[in-house]
Amino acid sequence: MARILISGGSLGGLMAANILLRAGHDVLVLERSARSLEGRGAGIVTHENLRAALRQCGAVVDHTLGVPVESRVVLDARGQAECRWVHPQVLTSWGRLYSLLRAALPAERYRLGAQVAGVEQNEAGVAVRLASGEMVSGELLIACDGIRSGVRAQFAPKVLPLYANYIAWRGVCDEASLSRHARDTLFGHFGFGLPDGEQMIGYPVAGADDSIEPGQRRWNFVWYRPAAPGAELAALMSDGDGVHHPEGIAPQQVSWRHVAAMRQAARDKLAPQFAEIAEKTAVPFLQPIYDFISDELAFGRVALLGDAAFVARPHVGMGVAKAGDDAVVLAACIAELGATPQALRRYAAMRQPVCASVVQRARRLGAYIEARQRGASALRSPIEVMHQTAIDPSLFGNENPATQAA
Repeated sequence: MARILISGGSLGGLMAANILLRAGHDVLVLERSARSLEGRGAGIVTHENLRAALRQCGAVVDHTLGVPVESRVVLDARGQAECRWVHPQVLTSWGRLYSLLRAALPAERYRLGAQVAGVEQNEAGVAVRLASGEMVSGELLIACDGIRSGVRAQFAPKVLPLYANYIAWRGVCDEASLSRHARDTLFGHFGFGLPDGEQMIGYPVAGADDSIEPGQRRWNFVWYRPAAPGAELAALMSDGDGVHHPEGIAPQQVSWRHVAAMRQAARDKLAPQFAEIAEKTAVPFLQPIYDFISDELAFGRVALLGDAAFVARPHVGMGVAKAGDDAVVLAACIAELGATPQALRRYAAMRQPVCASVVQRARRLGAYIEARQRGASALRSPIEVMHQTAIDPSLFGNENPATQAA
């Protein structure tokens, strides 16, 4: 079988590696970080296709995958339920999925500190030059190296992330630190708060040691807020010493002044339960919201996968599921056509329109936040937001189930 190199050892790269390995290929993951990626706590909404992809990876998918919720609720500024929707889901975390996928992949198939510095290819295969100077060769290279993919920059330099004119404050808060009222009104639900032109969402995820036991879980939140490009965004992306971090600021580097302002805004705008979570989250962080669409995914013996190929705004809750679908389709194309440029072209033809439609859908879902930044009006009802955010793709186009008013 084929020697297949994978640039990027995050979730997309791990899913591609596990699926291809189980198809009989000789795979090697090249991860640029010198340290393990374990410990990240961002929440992940699971869908049936993601669970199917995880099973194909050889990961154990059982009740420990995440925290189940039975319904959704929109809370007004007083903390009262505006509307509810019975909609069972399982919510997990980035760290939990990473642990499952690393456990499924033999250790010798995963190299840390292996940053791809350049790629050459010919009719027979690809040669990857690492930052250390070492050369690694194979028949295919699958680029899974994220939104700022170095491989994509070499083959499609004009494809750049587009800023959406808003940011997300994110964090996880220990359930045990919260008041009984916050725990009782939030932890059974996928929760929403909708101040004018903004959006707060949150849901329970596993706590320390992947515990899903009541009292040991965490609450994951994402709060979308307008932020103008230029000076306003630059200020948010600058640390307490004024150093600008344009490509992403580490949680510990976010200025305490911005954290304090966010917490005050939460008290002013959000339900008391959400304000309490913002206050008690030890290390909140912020993320500028970007997206992009790649017109091409295959470049000879090189292909893009996951966030290296497309990034959708998080409203669809499909970043990891999309990467899993990419990996499943890629493996099927290679099984049919071999480790060849033809297989990569088939993969690209199948995934490009699907992923582009996901990005466009996410843009529609976030348009009312972006409109606020422009001074325009694009109001959406709480029911509409609740029914369309982070739902299973099988429900797209069928998003008006009966809703129980609060």
